[in-house]
Amino acid sequence: MNRAERIYRIDALLKEKPRSLEQLQGMLEASRATVVRDIGYMREFMQAPIEYDRASNGYRYAADGPRFELPGFWLNEGELFALLASGQMLDQMQPGLLAPYIGPLRGRIRSLLAQSGHSAAAVADSVLLQPMATRTTHPERFGTIAAALLQGRPLAITYHGRARNVATERVVHPQRLIRYRDNWYLAAHCERAAGLRIFSLDRIDRAEPQPEPALRTEPKALDRFLGGSFGIFSGSAAAWAVLRFSPEASRWVADEAWHPDQIGHWRGQSQAGRYELQVPYSDPRELLRDILKFGPDVEVIAPAELRALVAERLRAGAALYADDSPLP
Repeated sequence: MNRAERIYRIDALLKEKPRSLEQLQGMLEASRATVVRDIGYMREFMQAPIEYDRASNGYRYAADGPRFELPGFWLNEGELFALLASGQMLDQMQPGLLAPYIGPLRGRIRSLLAQSGHSAAAVADSVLLQPMATRTTHPERFGTIAAALLQGRPLAITYHGRARNVATERVVHPQRLIRYRDNWYLAAHCERAAGLRIFSLDRIDRAEPQPEPALRTEPKALDRFLGGSFGIFSGSAAAWAVLRFSPEASRWVADEAWHPDQIGHWRGQSQAGRYELQVPYSDPRELLRDILKFGPDVEVIAPAELRALVAERLRAGAALYADDSPLP
């Protein structure tokens, strides 16, 4: 029983009748020092009118004190997301080897959600996690890939990448699984490419573990590869994009984190001028899509190659609407 649970229990017990310290210890299954600290916490930080009644040798709520109700314990942003996301993923699981363990795990998550002071069902109904553009990964193939990663084994895979739309045979040495924008990716050393590459799990058509030990990439080198540039197209940054947003879009972008190493500043009066954002990138494809979604509310200042690429895509898009009628 954690502090939040104990405090709710103390509150309920003292509202019934005075309780001695020994009684509270037994009911809470806690030490004397723990109960004393919890009561002190309620008095000092929650302004609970708890007093010691010498006649009954117990603690009680003061009869002439103000009516006291515990505030709802709420979870912070990270805790709430982690619990709801975990519960959602468990609900989506297919029956498998872990089926006997999933029920108790769901129960534990519901118990943790209830520490907000509200029922788990009320919390889940009040907060929506909405996945976006999720791609389906074959569950058995995912298990094979995850097992090879944890066991340190290479994989012989058939990979049908979207960029070239060609299936290739490869031997890869798994390094890290990545959950990015609601989809799964594998960072692996690829023998064909003789270096680290990122593979979208939904595009792996075959995965067969190999008997020999996998090559391992030094953790710092792997972190540099994965965090060196914008988005899922990892690797050392080839250039820095300088983006200048309209005053309207700036109010949104100024509060967003596009990359850990980004540089941002206001040009002109804050909240009235234009926000300029600089981000490192190695491959422009994902960055290009994020730029284009802002339409006329962003201008690529540099580099010239990225500016030309965005201009070309905008002209091609505008050409589709030149005569205001859809293509056949």
